[in-house]
Parts: sequence; structure tokens; C-alpha cells
Amino acid sequence: MKGQAYTSKKVDENGLVNWSEAENATWAKLVARQTEVIKNRACDEFVLGLKLLDFSADKIPQLPDVNKVLEECNGWGVEPVSAVIQPKEFFTLLANKRFPAATFIRTPEELDYLQEPDIFHELYGHAPLLTNKAYGDFMEAFGKMALSEEPKDRRRLFRLFWFTIEFGLVATDKGLRAYGGGILSSIGETQYCLEDKVEKIKFTLIDALRTPFRIDIMQPLYFVLDKFEDLFTILDNDIIKLINQAKELGDYAPLFPPKKKSQVEGADEGSMRC
Repeated sequence: MKGQAYTSKKVDENGLVNWSEAENATWAKLVARQTEVIKNRACDEFVLGLKLLDFSADKIPQLPDVNKVLEECNGWGVEPVSAVIQPKEFFTLLANKRFPAATFIRTPEELDYLQEPDIFHELYGHAPLLTNKAYGDFMEAFGKMALSEEPKDRRRLFRLFWFTIEFGLVATDKGLRAYGGGILSSIGETQYCLEDKVEKIKFTLIDALRTPFRIDIMQPLYFVLDKFEDLFTILDNDIIKLINQAKELGDYAPLFPPKKKSQVEGADEGSMRC
């Protein structure tokens, strides 16, 4: 079923959005249930970031308030954008330590899943880890690297982003934990990703670059970092060489059925899901 079309709300001269009571109520419901479901499933770094940001439980945070905390922690900030942005804009924002956030929130009818990233996904799913140096440094370096790549290689490079920043898991002394924003902003995926029946493999760059994905299903495969700090060193590798190697070797067979209608994978050259 095709979801509702969303439009970002205007931001005033002070960077504030006039959220309605209904929109704030949606935020409150999402936060309340996600706060419960992430227990013993989210990594410690994410939980610490949530505490530092101290999101309101009953109204959507205003970006200037979020940015004050992020700036003090790690020099990052959140930039209001339309729901879907061009790849170059997305990567430029990351390269300048700004994470894009669409200023709309899902309707109650699409509470459990939304293909377009809304303010809940961006703030609750991603902003907490922007307080962490390894995470923030990876995002900044990824943006700079992507800008230096040929457009034809960006979709493959985005697989790296997808399997870490969006849907990454990490091994800890307490067991597997989630750090991906696509997981931690989804009540279903937060629970599903750690089930025994779901395939999980050790993260390697070449495997991530060869693995296709779909954005509209529960992920059939998750990559696991040995430790959270490994995120910082991923881009120390020769990424261009590995991209070329991945192209030569070819993609792994998809672990999901194709969509009935034509689609592009995750992030195409016309839009960017973040």
C-alpha cells in the first residue's frame, strides 16, 4: 500500500517549528513505546546520547535545543530539510557536521512504519549517537569521501552507510546491541534484529559493499561490529579500491524477493534517504 505523501513544515527565523497538538501526541506515543523496547537492545553509547539530549516526552524537540547539546558534545548539529534531498546536499551536510532532518512527523495511521525518514527517525534514531566522537567522525568522513566519489559509485558506497549507520549491530560484553538509527527508531525492527532466526554476520567492508538491500522490508541480514570504536577506523581502508573490487566480484544474491514494480535501491541518484 502506498503511504501518505508528507511535506516538511516551515521553520521560522529562530529555527522553530509550530508543531500541532496532534503531532506532539504522535511524538509522545512513539517515544513512550520506543523507550521501553530499546531496553537491553540499544548499545550503551546510544543510551548515553539519549540521556544527554534529554528529549521531551510529550512534545517534539525544537532543533535549536537539540543543536545546543550536540555542539557542546561533538560539534555537530541537525539541519532542517525537505523529506527527500539530493545526494550531493546530503553528503555536503555530513561533511560539514550537519545531519539532515525532515520537519514532519508520521501520521497515527503509519505509526509502525514509514518509508520516508521523519523527525522521529532522525532525532530519536540518529541524534543520540551524534554525541559520540567515533560515530560523528565516521559520518563526517563518510560525507567527505562520498563527495569525492563518482556519482555512479555513490549508490554502492551508500551500502556502507546502510549497514552501519542505519542498520548496524555491535557485539558487547552484554550481548549483541543495536546502534543503527533505522533499527532504533522502529519498534518492530528493534525487536526483530536480535532474534535468533535472523542472519547476522561479522562486518567486513567488502561484504557490505557487495550486499544489496531493500528499504521497505525488515532487513534479512545485519552486519555486526566487534566493538563500537571500530566504526571510526572503517574509512581508514582504501575504499575506492574496495568499491572496484566489489564491482569486479559482483553482488551477492539478494536475500529478499524483488518488488513487483520497478524500484531503486535505498539511495539512488535522485534522492537520499537518511
